Amino acid sequence: MMIAVASLELLVGILLLVKAATLFPVERTATGPAPDISDEVAQHPVRSIVNSARKIAENLITPPQIEGPDVERVEPRSPLGDLGLATRPKPSMPKDWQETPLYRPVATSSAGFDSMGRKLFISGTQSVEADRVCLFHDSAWPCGQRARAAFNNWIRGRALNCFVPPAVDRFPVAATCRLGKQDVGAWLVSNGWALALPSGIYGKAEATARTAEMGIFGPP
Repeated sequence: MMIAVASLELLVGILLLVKAATLFPVERTATGPAPDISDEVAQHPVRSIVNSARKIAENLITPPQIEGPDVERVEPRSPLGDLGLATRPKPSMPKDWQETPLYRPVATSSAGFDSMGRKLFISGTQSVEADRVCLFHDSAWPCGQRARAAFNNWIRGRALNCFVPPAVDRFPVAATCRLGKQDVGAWLVSNGWALALPSGIYGKAEATARTAEMGIFGPP
C-alpha cells in the first residue's frame, strides 16, 4: 500500500515539472566555439623589457684622493673634563719584590725613611731639601725641616707595607708603600710635604696642594 502511494506521488511530481516547462519556456543561449586568440597574439606579440644596468665610470667607483692645500689638519680639541682621561698606570714591581711590613720607620727626609736595616724612598716623589726656605706672603720659614718633621710624625710608631727586593739586597730603593689603606706617596704630595716627579703619578696631587696652599706652599 505504501509503495503504491509513493509511486503515485512520484508520478504527480513528474507531471508538474512537465507542465511548468510548457508554461515557462527557458531561452537557451547557443554557445559557439571558443575564439581563437592565436592570431591576435601573433599580431601583438608580448615584448620582454630588459633593463640594462647603467655603466659607471671607473674613476667614480671610489672617491678620488684629495691632494693639495685644500686639506687642513687641525689639532684635536681638549677633553671636556677629567672623567674620561685615562690615569697613568702604576709602575709594575719586579717579580721577586714582595710587599713586606717594615716596623719602626724613621724619616730621613720628607720622602725617605729607614726601617729594619733598609733605606727607602717613596716612589714617584721627590724630597724637599732639608735646608730649603720657603716664602709665603713675604714671610720666610724653614719648610724643608718642617716637611721632614711632618712625615716623621705621621709614620712614627707605625708599620709601613712596602714592595721591596729580597732581604739579601739592602741597597737604597724607591718603593711603593702604604700605611693601612693610604698611599704614602699620595699623602705626602697632596699635603704639600713632597714634590711629584715629572714621570710619576702624583702630578695632579701636587697641583691640588699648590692651589690649596698646603705644606710648603702655604703659611708657616
